[in-house]
Amino acid sequence: MGKTGNISRRELLAGAGAAPALRGPAPAKSAPSSPVAIARCRNYGPDLSATLAKMLDQIGGIARLVKGKTVALKLNLTGNITRFPNRPDLPYRNEPATVLAVAHLLAGAGARRIRILEGFFPAGQGLELWARYGLDVKAISNVGCAVEWENTQNLGQAKKYSRLKVPWGGYVFPSYDLNHSYEDCDVYASLSKLKNHWICGITMAMKNNFGITPCSLYGGDAGPEGNEDPRQERGPVCHNGTRTPPQAVPQELHPDSPRDAGYRVPRVVTDLVGARPIDLAIVDGVESIRGGEGVWNPGVQMVKPGLLLAGKNPVCVDAVSTAVMGYDTQADRGTKPFVRGDNMLKLAEAVGLGTADLTRIEIVGLSIKEAVFDYGPGPIGKTV
Repeated sequence: MGKTGNISRRELLAGAGAAPALRGPAPAKSAPSSPVAIARCRNYGPDLSATLAKMLDQIGGIARLVKGKTVALKLNLTGNITRFPNRPDLPYRNEPATVLAVAHLLAGAGARRIRILEGFFPAGQGLELWARYGLDVKAISNVGCAVEWENTQNLGQAKKYSRLKVPWGGYVFPSYDLNHSYEDCDVYASLSKLKNHWICGITMAMKNNFGITPCSLYGGDAGPEGNEDPRQERGPVCHNGTRTPPQAVPQELHPDSPRDAGYRVPRVVTDLVGARPIDLAIVDGVESIRGGEGVWNPGVQMVKPGLLLAGKNPVCVDAVSTAVMGYDTQADRGTKPFVRGDNMLKLAEAVGLGTADLTRIEIVGLSIKEAVFDYGPGPIGKTV
């Protein structure tokens, strides 16, 4: 976080322009839909696991999905912890109790192996690096099945990257080179927070996939050959397109497209959800922040919606989450919460990843009306 080359994070993420025309295929005629569960959960105490278990039953259960399988669980540990330490007053990262509860439920449903994944700095594999985030590494490693941990910021424990293609050809890149763990799994689950995002307006399950790109290839200091000890974020390559990935990595489809983060980031996110589909999405809105995705955003505030959301289609889950935050899922750029970037829900719907049409999504548990928690005008700084 912080500096990317000579550009500060605030400079990188600032400034909205007129929304450019969409690039990509024509809108899908019928994007898929899947049930989304909403539940009330006021804290991270003993009721958390039982609430999550009930929600997973409400969306059809997960035993058939995970039994005997390797399940990759992508966390949302946003930010370089050496620069932005844990802030209980601004809970913008995964709550450790939620990670433990989800791991227990996956193991209890019969998962053969759970692979805990996230990309962070430094790009090392020591378990002490995970413990910095408050995770109970020992407890999670003893949930009842084999548990592996992999920092996916570089090659990690593999000898080569996996190349995952975007099924419709891609908005920005045709395919992405990723740590092997995103391919070497049978089921891929996303555990995210209910938050605004400075560029994308919202950040839940879909945006969590942005973090699967290794900075060794997509970071600002990757260079022409890649860099297995990256120190810079993805801004120059993914946000503003002022640098290209290493020569051996698939290159941009449209080098003449806008060099604008509000155009590029929502499309890269959508590409990555296509390349690495999410099979189970859980969104933590028990405690979170509004106004941005992290402490580096000006004026972010703690919020306590007291909610959990879950489903098997990330577009549907994010659409319902967006509505619960008090926003219109069909809003265009320039309208809250999409004040700086294009609506990635609509981009995902256009390529058939899932529907953002609330009338087509079955809501179980609480209704949106019962659950709604006003997140305010979006990522514009401090709200009153």
